[in-house]
Amino acid sequence: ERYVVLEEMLAAGAPVAAHWVADRQSGPLLMRYAPDTLAPRIVPLIARGEAFFCIGMSEPDSGSDLASIRSRADRRIDQRGWVINGRKLWTSGAHRAHFMIALVRSGERSENRHGGMSQFLVDMQTPGLTVRPIINQLGEHDFNEVTFDDVFVPNENLIGAEGQGWQQVGAELAFERSGPERYLSSSQLLLEMLDAADPDDPRHAVALGRVVAQYGTLRQMSLGVAAMLARGENPALAAALVKDQGALVEQAMPDLAHDLFGGQVAPDSTLAQAMQYTALAVPSFSLRGGTREILRGMVAKGMDLR
Repeated sequence: ERYVVLEEMLAAGAPVAAHWVADRQSGPLLMRYAPDTLAPRIVPLIARGEAFFCIGMSEPDSGSDLASIRSRADRRIDQRGWVINGRKLWTSGAHRAHFMIALVRSGERSENRHGGMSQFLVDMQTPGLTVRPIINQLGEHDFNEVTFDDVFVPNENLIGAEGQGWQQVGAELAFERSGPERYLSSSQLLLEMLDAADPDDPRHAVALGRVVAQYGTLRQMSLGVAAMLARGENPALAAALVKDQGALVEQAMPDLAHDLFGGQVAPDSTLAQAMQYTALAVPSFSLRGGTREILRGMVAKGMDLR
């Protein structure tokens, strides 16, 4: 049901960015790992559109190599909770979010690089938490740097089990990587090209027909992952494939538009505007939610190729 609603909203160009992290992954994560504590309190707020979330994963020196995070949580002496110190980077929507789910170190490093991490629900109004804007190349404020300076988090805000953060993040990323937003981000440009296309021009028919066919394939792949999630299965490998292939299709769209319509479009037309905006936006599509190299490494490992 959530998939259908989001797909329709994206296709209509609705403003969904503020709340989709919450309903895409944060809510399901709380329902799975904090069903009796945090979920009853937070999930109804998400469903009513009253709670926005941001993702506390990447750090200044830990992007693709998430296992190298340095931000950490230490128990308070009185045992009433934890104190978090560190920084998170490229945190989309942190300036408007009510909560963050933060992955931090709660134990000592060991030979297992993925051990000793935990996830916490962090209220973005907590004293000691600072959000600084990062302006992207489109001139928009979406990214942020978030600094934790002795930020107190109560015990009940520990999500799942202490030290199981890495496994929980893996489940969360399956939600993040597989949805329709992974291939519909450039759909407005496709619609503009279809409106401007000459049905009697074989170049237009073949090139745009191929993109529409790719959309159909990606949609079936994405729906397959949604079905796996609904059955309680682990779709990490399939989700990585959706995200990788979706980014390829989306990032090729501006070049296709310039190839088919370059030099023929009025500068003030909606097609020209979509071409310009998408050309600046698409470089980030192979970074968000996991870089292409990381995803393909996951696929290769899952297929016993490495």
